This record gives sequence, structure tokens and C-alpha cells, in this order.
Amino acid sequence: SPRRFCLHPELSEDLVGTHPPGAHSLVAVSVGYFLEDFVDMLCNQKLHQSWELLFHHSVVIICFGIAVLLHQYVGFALVALLVEINSIFLHLRQILLMANLVHTTCYRLNSLLNLGTYVVFRMATLAWMTRWLFLNRENVPPATYAVGTVGMAIMTPMNIILFYRLLRSDFFR
Repeated sequence: SPRRFCLHPELSEDLVGTHPPGAHSLVAVSVGYFLEDFVDMLCNQKLHQSWELLFHHSVVIICFGIAVLLHQYVGFALVALLVEINSIFLHLRQILLMANLVHTTCYRLNSLLNLGTYVVFRMATLAWMTRWLFLNRENVPPATYAVGTVGMAIMTPMNIILFYRLLRSDFFR
């Protein structure tokens, strides 16, 4: 996604109607991934363990689904996919926890990378998206603005809570 903004600077001007070749497919494949992961969690995890992630996936599926169906807001969805860069380190953290490698240099290094990418790719991206939505509210139809606003209002606190949990777990034991 960051490469797309370098190669297609028009995205910085128009996140609604402009998207580079392949971007629509990337967002559509992402919807498929989130749907598959949603169904997998429903089938293989207890609801009390996965409800937050199921809720997160529902919001993403709705928002990305709108972009895919309308062929609009694909650029905005590309920005949202920057958040997933941090998922690499979140998933590696889970793998290291399951392998009981908490007291290793690898876990510590991953914790630092996880926190750094969390701030840059989750918190900063969500803040930028919220700001963009607010600044462009006149150019976004009311229904779409409502979906975007609700989506950001859900995602931002969820990510702040997860950040707090990560800090508490990995740095303030």
C-alpha cells in the first residue's frame, strides 16, 4: 500500500473515486480474507474469546464491502490496509506465546517491533483516517459518512484498548 501512494500520488488528492490498477482487487481479496477468518473463528473458537475480533472483522467487512461494491472509497480502504502491517507482529506475538517463548530475545524484539508498528500503522493511520473523514464530510454522502464515522468510532477505542493491553502485558508486568 505505501508503494501505491508513491506510484500514484493522485490518491492523496482523491481517496473516493481514484484507485490504481489492482487496488480494487486487493480490497476485494481482503474482504474475502476477513470473511474466511470470521467464519473460522466462529467455527473454531469460543465466542467469549473472539467476540472483539469478530466485531472488528464485521466492521471491516461492511466498510470494505461498500468500497468493493460501489467502486468508490477504494483509496480510503487502501489506507486502512496499512493497519494490517502491524498484524504481522501481533500474529508473531501469539505464535511466540503459544510456543512458550515469552522470555526470549526474539519475543522482546518482536514486542518492540509490535509496539512501534502499532503506533505508526494502527494509531497514526486511524487518526489520519478520522481526520480525513472529518475534513471531507461535505464531499461524502451522508450514509457513507455515517458508516465511516461509526466504523472509526468503533475501531479507534478498540485499538486503544488493545494497545493498553499490549503495553501492560509486554512492558509493565
